[in-house]
Formats: sequence, C-alpha cells, structure tokens
Amino acid sequence: MSHSEYLEVFIDESQEHLQAINDNLLKLEVSPSDLSIVGEIFRSAHTLKGMAATMGFEDLAHLTHNMENVLDLIRNQKLDATSEVLDVVFEAVDDLEAMVGDIASGGDGKRDVTKVVVMLEQIEKGETPDAGKAVHTPSPAAGQLELSGSSIIESYDEFEMTVLDQSFEQGYQAYQIEVTLDEKTLLKAARVFMVFEVLEQVGEVIKSTPSAEELEEEKFDERFLVTLLTKVDGEEVRQRILKVSEITAVDIRSLDKQALQALKETQHTQSDKQVDVEKAEEQTEKKTATTTPSDKKGVEVNKTVRVNIERLDVLMNLFEELVIDRGRLEQIASELNQNELNETVERMSRISGDLQEIILNMRMMPVEQVFNRFPRMVRSLSKELNKKVNLEIVGAETELDRTIIDEIGDPLVHLIRNSIDHGIETPEVRRAAGKPEEGTVILRAFHSGNNVFIEIEDDGAGIDRDKVLQKALTNGVVTEEDAAKMNDSQVFQLLFAPGFSTAEKITDISGRGVGLDVVQSTFESIGGVVSVTSKLGKGSLFSIQLPLTLSIIDVMLVEVADEKYAIPLSSIVETAIVNKNEVYSAHNQKVIDFRGKVVPLVFLSDIFAVPEKREADELYSLVIVHKGEKVAGLVVDSLIGQHDIVLKSLGDYLTDVFAISGATILGNGQVALIVDTNALIK
Repeated sequence: MSHSEYLEVFIDESQEHLQAINDNLLKLEVSPSDLSIVGEIFRSAHTLKGMAATMGFEDLAHLTHNMENVLDLIRNQKLDATSEVLDVVFEAVDDLEAMVGDIASGGDGKRDVTKVVVMLEQIEKGETPDAGKAVHTPSPAAGQLELSGSSIIESYDEFEMTVLDQSFEQGYQAYQIEVTLDEKTLLKAARVFMVFEVLEQVGEVIKSTPSAEELEEEKFDERFLVTLLTKVDGEEVRQRILKVSEITAVDIRSLDKQALQALKETQHTQSDKQVDVEKAEEQTEKKTATTTPSDKKGVEVNKTVRVNIERLDVLMNLFEELVIDRGRLEQIASELNQNELNETVERMSRISGDLQEIILNMRMMPVEQVFNRFPRMVRSLSKELNKKVNLEIVGAETELDRTIIDEIGDPLVHLIRNSIDHGIETPEVRRAAGKPEEGTVILRAFHSGNNVFIEIEDDGAGIDRDKVLQKALTNGVVTEEDAAKMNDSQVFQLLFAPGFSTAEKITDISGRGVGLDVVQSTFESIGGVVSVTSKLGKGSLFSIQLPLTLSIIDVMLVEVADEKYAIPLSSIVETAIVNKNEVYSAHNQKVIDFRGKVVPLVFLSDIFAVPEKREADELYSLVIVHKGEKVAGLVVDSLIGQHDIVLKSLGDYLTDVFAISGATILGNGQVALIVDTNALIK
C-alpha cells in the first residue's frame, strides 16, 4: 500500500474516533434530543470516513458513509434517536471496529457488511430495520456502463449548470465519468493527461474532481471524476479511455435534464442547510466572544507526540542499568569517603531520581484506556439478560504503568460480567425486594500510597455465605473442622478456588466463581491482591490492589546468613524485633501474639534452605507482611534498609521457583532475590 508509512497513525486515530463514537452514542441514548452529541458523533464518523478513503480502505469508508447518512437524518431532526435505530448504528460500529482490527493485524479491512448496510438504508427510507429482509443487490461491475442517471456524484456551480442546460438544447449528451488507475501507477499525472487528451478528441471536459491543478500535482488516490459533453455514444467513450494503459476501470453515468433538475433541487436544499449551519455557528461564536475573558487567553493546547511503547521499553531498560550503576557508585563513594566524589555522586543521584520519575510518568496511562470499553459491554449485556443496569465509572483518570494496563483488561471484563449476570437481579425480583428496578454497578479506581485500587461494586443479590461454604465442603475444598472456624472474608475467598462455582446454571456470560481462580492468578502475577466483601441482599464488592509500576520498585533489603533478599514495601505492614520467649507453637506452627493478633512465623532460612552460619540469637528480626487480611511474620537475621531496585526476571530456565518473583543486582554487584510474599502467605 502506498500509504504504509501512515498506517500506524491511521489505526491509532481510527480506534480513538471509534471509541469517541461509542461513548457519544451511549450519551445520545440517555439524551436523544441533544443535537450537540449527534454533531460530535457525526464529526468523528466524517473524519474516519475521510481517513479510510485516503488510505484506500473503501469498504470501511462506504460503511461509515451509510452510518453518516442516518446520523445526518438525526442531526436534521428528520429521525428520532430511538433505541432500535441506535442498535443498528452500534452494530455498524462493531463492524467498523472489526475492520480496523483486521487492518491492524495486517489484513485488508474487508468484511461482509451487507446485513447492516441494508438495515441502515431501510432506516434512511423511513422503514423499520429488519435484518431478515436483507437482500444483497450486487452493484454494477467495475467499468459497466450505467445510463440510469440516478447516481449523481458531482455537484455544479451556476455557470456549469447553465453550460449543461445549453448543451442539452444543442443535442449534446453529458456523462459523468469515473476513471480508476492501477494502484501501482508511478506517473499518475501522465495517465490523467492522456485520458484528458482522449476525451478532448470526442468532446469537451467542463469539470473534474479533484480540480485540474490537483490532478496535475497528483493530489488524489487512484480515482478521479470528469464531466464530458459529447455527441459520441457513452460505450465508445469508455472503450477509448480503456485503451490508455494502467487504467483498471471506467464507470460512465448518463446525465439528462431530469437528473440535472434533481441535482439542482438537492444542491439548493444543501445550500439552505449550510446557511442555517453558518448562522448557528455565527451565533455560537458571538456567544463565545461575550463569555471569553478580556485577556483573550485561549485554551492551552496539549501538545503530544506519539511514541511506540517498544521505544519506551528500551529507554526503561537502559535507565534500569543506570540505576544499578548508581547504586554501585554510591557504595564506592561511601567506602572512599572523598568529598568531591561524594558531592558528584549525590548530584548524579538527585538528577537520576528526577529522570526516573519522568520515565515512569511517560509509561503511565489513565485506566480510562481499559474502562472506556465497559459502558458499551454493559449496555449489550443488560439487553441480552433483560436487566436494567447503570454503570458508574469513578476515577477513570487514575494512572497505572502501561504493562499493568495491558494485563488488567480481561480479568476486569470477567468481574463486571460476573456482577451483571449473578449479582444484579431482574427488574421483577428487585421490585419485590423493594429495590429500584435499575441495578447499579460502580467501577472505581483510586490511588492509595504506592498502590492503585480498582473496585467493582454492585447493589445486587450479594453472595450467599452458607451456599458458598456448602459447595466448598461438597467439592472437598475445605474440611468441616476448617469451615467451622472461617469468618465471612475467608469464606468469600473460597470463590477463587480452581473450578469453584455456586452458579446453579452455568451461562456463557459468567458463573460466580468460574474462572475467578484465573482472575486472581492474573492479578497476582503483576503483584496484585484481590479481596471480596458482600452482604446478602445488599450487594458485593471486589477490590483489587495493584502496584503503580512493575519495573523499579521500593523494597526492604534483609539478610539471611550471608544471603540478601528483597521484600517489596507494598507487602510490608511493619518490621519488629521479638524475643524467642514470645514465640508459641500452635498446630505445629510457630506463632506470636502481635498487637492482639495471632501471626504465624515463616523462617526464610528454612524456606530457601540457607546454611546457618551464625550462633543462635535470643532475638528474632521480623518483617510483618500481608496479603489482603492474611498476615505472616518473615523471620530474618537482620534488616539492611529501604532501597530502590530494578526488578529483573529469572529467565526461561528458572520458571516456577517457589516464593521468588525475580532478582536484582545490588550496588556491590551481588544478586539479591525478590521474595514473593503472596506465595509464602498462601
């Protein structure tokens, strides 16, 4: 394709416009009389059509054009934005998204959209859209002569209209000719010149689209239009043009007096509309002028540059190496204790710290990137399930690292589908329970410390604790003895057991518990923690705690014998030193009574089989860590302190190492393993 260098920009911008169309269609459904929303949708669709035509994706451009016709009727108040009409427009948007997706994956963007095109045309004619009546009428083959005069594709000014009128009186025929050049044509202007030469031998060209100057400068794709006055038969004209090499198709349309009259009326109507639009714009401008502050300070334009994420990854990797070397330099400087060196290293540390913040911020994206696909999904699901659901999104501007954003989409989709299918009840059930017919699902994101929390809350039926416990006992997930001691939070956590489901009827939408183990493992793989709270009859809340970034993290360095380990600060509650006398045994497990709570102890020297080299001490150094509400105390030999470290994977040879999530290189060149506290608590 001749525009391959622009393909990436085309895909990005098309996806943005489609998302804007989706968002505004949902707003239009709520406020069908708000024509400003229709204007926004129309502008996005019009821009998308123009881009698709420029890039040569004709199917995409044609479908957008059909959709645009329906939007134009709504915009001019000739059609109401009913739910049935918007269903068809949404279906067209689905097809457009599929076509752009196909182009993004290397395809040509072609797709059979006959059904939706017919429905859009039915709406245009004022008929009720009926997919069952969709009949595909093949369009004339490229180059086929069409003398119906019904397909007028050029407009004329008053002078050109007069010329056409006079030519009909003098016995001339008028043809609109669409010429398509081979897409591999190198000298397009030369071919256009040859076509014009052929046409001037048989008649007179009175108009071309694009203009003669633009054709000469090759400012067109492969197609151009000309209007010819001639006394020669249309078929002969077509054959003459086809003799020019590198012409792939010639489509000729006859233009008679009747067609010209119809065109005059159409142009007159469009002219009136344009005047109305210009007046409205003029009034808006006046209104804006009166409300604009006197200093005329315009809206600040947010200047951005699109950068490929791979380049940011390379930048991040290089900076990570710099962080490792910074740690090494700091250690050397402290050992040498030389003033000038210390000052230089301190300044370098400060600058690299600022640089680190900028690079991390460059990788940050608002969770809106993930959230904005959900309103449309909720609309479709609620219609499918005959439920009334209102999705509220709070904190969509909250930012997360791009790598985490890429991972959380699918598990969030599952949790939301889960809430709608098994959380929100049908309108009849809600009415009987004294609730409003419309259920509410709140999708919330917010920052807290070094983490981002995402919550999915519904006001549905809630989770039946006894039902969950009974199912867990039946499946052998827990024993009778364990079940008797479990609190509500621990019972709800059973939902994440593999293959666990309380759904009496498994649907293709979701089952409360089906796949929740996968949801949990996906979040845990990026350092997240999932917890559930619920009240029967009131609703449920799924809360996900996520780290801000995965590459450079804050850790507490600890020592076990001669080995050093890093424990992520996001998992640490606090550190403590306790006497051996305070340690008790319960169920073959060493525990301590810490602030009124029984905390089990985990000896890292036993977990990682570290050879003991020190004499037994009377005191234990503890790092108290948590996973949700579960807490454990990691026993280490000494606490070194807090550090910024670069998280490195262990590679393909060391997969599934128990309780180790990666490694880092310290300032002295030594490798420290990063402890996966979630695995230890589990």
